[in-house]
Parts: sequence; structure tokens; C-alpha cells
Amino acid sequence: MPDQESHAEESSAGQVASGKWRWTLLGFAFLTVGFHLYIAFSGLVPNLISRPLHMALAATWIFFLGAGVAKTPFARWSGFAIGAIGLGACIWIMLDRETLVRQYGALEGAWQMALALALLITVLEMARRAIKAVLPAVATIVLLYGYFGEYIPGKFGHAGMPPDYFLGTLTITEGGLWGSLTGISVTTISLFIIVGAFISAGQAGVGFMAFSTQVAGRLRAGAAKVAVVSSALYGTISGVAAANTASTGMVTIPAMKKRGYPPPLAGAVEAVASTGGQIMPPVMGAGIFVMAELLRMPYTDIMVAATLPAFLFFVAAWAGVHVFALRYDLQALPREMMPGWLRVAQTVPFFLVPFGILIGALAFTDYTISFAAVFAACAAWLLLFFNEDGSLSITGWLKRTEIALVNAAKQIAVIAAIIICAGIIVGVFNMTGLGVKLTSMILSVSDGKLWAVLLLTALASLILGMELPTTAAYIICVAVAGPALVEAGVPELYAHLFVFWYALLCTITPPVCGNVFIAAGIAETPWLPVAGKAMLLGLGLFLVPLGFIFNPGLLELGTDPLTAFAATLKVGVALVFCSYGAIGQPGRLWLRPFALAIGVGLLFLWGI
Repeated sequence: MPDQESHAEESSAGQVASGKWRWTLLGFAFLTVGFHLYIAFSGLVPNLISRPLHMALAATWIFFLGAGVAKTPFARWSGFAIGAIGLGACIWIMLDRETLVRQYGALEGAWQMALALALLITVLEMARRAIKAVLPAVATIVLLYGYFGEYIPGKFGHAGMPPDYFLGTLTITEGGLWGSLTGISVTTISLFIIVGAFISAGQAGVGFMAFSTQVAGRLRAGAAKVAVVSSALYGTISGVAAANTASTGMVTIPAMKKRGYPPPLAGAVEAVASTGGQIMPPVMGAGIFVMAELLRMPYTDIMVAATLPAFLFFVAAWAGVHVFALRYDLQALPREMMPGWLRVAQTVPFFLVPFGILIGALAFTDYTISFAAVFAACAAWLLLFFNEDGSLSITGWLKRTEIALVNAAKQIAVIAAIIICAGIIVGVFNMTGLGVKLTSMILSVSDGKLWAVLLLTALASLILGMELPTTAAYIICVAVAGPALVEAGVPELYAHLFVFWYALLCTITPPVCGNVFIAAGIAETPWLPVAGKAMLLGLGLFLVPLGFIFNPGLLELGTDPLTAFAATLKVGVALVFCSYGAIGQPGRLWLRPFALAIGVGLLFLWGI
């Protein structure tokens, strides 16, 4: 469940290591997965033990087990050195926990200062190796601000802090590296990564494709609509836009090309549909669990509130596909390509059973979200015994279990690198009040007008999302712009979801558009035409957040379902008109401005 930059090929390829590394990888994967499952049930491990151990396991994967793919000897050996120092510092935190707690955030002596600096350097380098340089660069700038900010004149300076307190708060308390964000990574995000990895390692993908083909294949542009449905379903277990594109795209894009779809359109359909994975309940990527922690809100409440907007995103994608089908005269799939309901019945349990257990445990029992995830993971693990045809295979179970363990551990490591590095930024914001100052600047520039705050927030989320994983972009932007949105009259949940949606735009918006590059590669076509069509098909990603701001009933499914469904109908019709206006049909260009005007009017006027 990492974000789009988080090594999608590893999470979706389903390959196992060979040779001498195989048993090493498997052993550490078992240790990583086992530790996080144990934490879910124990509940007695102190935070300054469980969270440093979480980082130590992630550092092992990133610095040591990933060293074999380092490009140069220097990168490999420097990784060994930094990783070893970081592991030593994590062990120091765990062994000296009782003493450190009594220091109340103040480091004592040069030795502790050195170890604190070593921890921070390790976290920054771990994030750089996991997701490139932008997030650690932002974190470094924020650290420098925290250290030297007292010398900045005017309202953007701060009163200053002693170095021992500043570094100590970040490294030996729960105010920085070991804060609540890291806690949610340990206790919740990692468990959902494990669930997704075990479901993905089995036959769930076969079930997704069979169900999607049977449901959507007979419709106009059936191959494209199959891609939309299958990607929506795959997103429920993945929450990883790029992994979704790389996995389902290997099936859907060639199928569309064979049916005569222009390659840019085939790539765009999959890129857009896969983007919806990060907003599709129940997983919705790592960001949703961070959101629950920041809002101090039950995850299930956010999941319910976000369901109808996610549905509308796929409505917009479906409508766009249909308009393109009219333009290119794209037909349904032939009857012989339909799998049949018997095939669907044989394969849907591979994803329906774990989902049923997860949703059932959350909705109808008092079990925590962590327990529900563990139960779903156990069910998915047992289903790995079965082959695609329903036969039992011990050998297949062992191989699939190995794939699930290794992929889960790798993804946990990447998410840990993102979350712990983001913890530096949040910690400095809290200590210095920088977030409040930036919020005040946004309110000042926008003159407190809602439309201006929305525009500035959307631009900031898009820009940050271009080079940061969605979760990191969301954390930084919501810390700065979230309070400004609230000050402008937007409820907190709406503000957080608005930021989260716009942080996703980079998956299809040039110049970065990671999903587009993956899809264009599979479609064997230049990426720019794919990006152009993806932005037309992905119109919902731009408009749905505005839809629930101006139609607040859209997020009230849990409290006022009738109003929520009325708002969904209104916004859905608006999106259909907007899609037609944006794409249009040859020979009917005169209809496009009218369709756009109706769509925009429905979206923004007469709010529900």
C-alpha cells in the first residue's frame, strides 16, 4: 500500500529471489511481518521500543537487503555504513528507553548528541534511497529552519531552542521520529500492507478480471470499462496507483489494443482507473490511516464518508470512456470472451472472503481495525492453498506465501521511510509554529476568500505531489493549508480529503505523471498523448473535491444517507456533462460548451 513512487514493480511483480539471497530475504521478511502481527495482539510494547524497532527493520531492508541493486560500490558501502550506524542508534533508544524517558526530551553529553544526529541522517538517507531526494530535502530545510530560525527577522522567525532540547525532542521523545505518525505506521498501515500483499499473492487478480469482464464486457467500449472496474477492485487491496497500473495494465492495455483502441487511449484508461485505487475504500493508501490519526477520527468514519466521492471518480472515468467510445466507435467484447458466471463464482471468493471478513469485523464487531486486518490477512493466507482452478497445492501455497512475505516487508520498509521522515517535518512544525505562520500567510494572500484558499491549496498539493509520495505530500500540505481551509469555513474532514485528492493529481498530470509513464510503456506509445487523454478521463480527480466542498451532503453517508445519495446524483450528473463537454464527439462540437455550462452549474450551484 505505498504511494505511487514506492517501487510498484516490487509489489506487483510477484517474483521471488533466487540463490543465496532467497533465504536471507525470506527470514527477514518473516521477522518483519511477524513483528507487526505480534504488535497487533500484544498492545504492551512501549512506543520507544516498537517504533525504533519498526525503523530498524525498515533500515535493514533499505540499506542492506537492497544493497544488491545499488548502482555503484560507493552507494553500496555507504549504505552499509549509514545503515549500521542507524541500527546502532535505534538499539540505543530501545536499550536506554527508561533513562531517556526521564530526560524529558533533553540530550545529555556529546555522545547522545552524536547518536541523535546519526538517527536523523539515517532517516533522511533512508527516505532518499526509498523515494528519491525531494522529501528528505524538504525535511532538511525544515530542520535547518528549526535550528537557525531564531536568526530570521520578522514573523517567520522563532524564539529559538537549545540544541540539546531541539534534537532530543525529535529523537528521544514521541515528538518527532517516534511520534503518532510512526505509531500509525507500526500498528495499522503495516497490517493493511500485509493484507494487500497476501491477497495479491493469490488468485484475487483472476477474480477481479473475471468479475469485471462479466459485468462490463458486454457494454460499448467493453474492454475499457473492464479496465475501469478491475482497477477499482484491485485498488481496494492495493491502494498503490503505480502497482495497480503495472499489474492490471499488463492485461487490460494489450486487450484494448487488440480490440482496435488507439494506444494512447488504452494507456490513459488504465492510468486513470488505477489512480482511483488510492481513494477507493477500504484501503485508500497509507494516507487514509494518517488522516484518521491527525483528525482523531475512527478510520471507519472516514472510509464511509469517502465512499461516494470514490464512486463518483469512477463514474466520471466511466462517462469519459463512453464518450471516447462514441468518438472511436468502440464496441463491446464478443460473447466468446465472457468468462461466464460459473467462472466468476469460482474466483471471486479469492478477494471476497478477505474483504468480507475485514468489513464484517469493522462494521459488526467491537474488534479494532488492527484485529480486523489480522483476521483478513489470515483468511487470505489460507486461500493461498488454492490454485486458480480451485485445486489444492502445498507447493503453490509455499511459493505464494514467500512472495507475500517478501513483498509485504519491502512495502512496509518504504512506507516506514516516508512516514518517519515526515515525522521530522511535523515535529519541527509543532516546536516552532511554522505551520501556523504559513497558514496565516495563505489566509493573508487569499484575503480569507474560500475560492482563493481552495485554489492555493490545490496548487500546493499538486506541486508537492509532483515529487513526493501522496502520503508525504498530504501530510505537509494539510499541516500548512488544512488550518487555512478550516478558517475559511471548510469542515476538517472535508479539508483533509480535499488536500488528499489533489495530492493524487500528479499521477496523471504532467510533467511527472508516474501512472502515465507506466501505462505508456505498456502501450508502447509516447507518454504525452497518454497524459492528454488521461487528464480528460480523470476529470473527476479535479472536480469531485470541489463537488463535496460545494455539496457537503456528499460526505454524509454515515449520518444522512438520503442527502448523501441526492448529492451523489447531482454531482454525478454534473460529472457526466463535464466529461462530454471536455471530450465531445466529432460533428457535435457545438454541444460541448452547453454540456460544460450545465455540468459546472450543477456542480457549483444549488448545493446539497
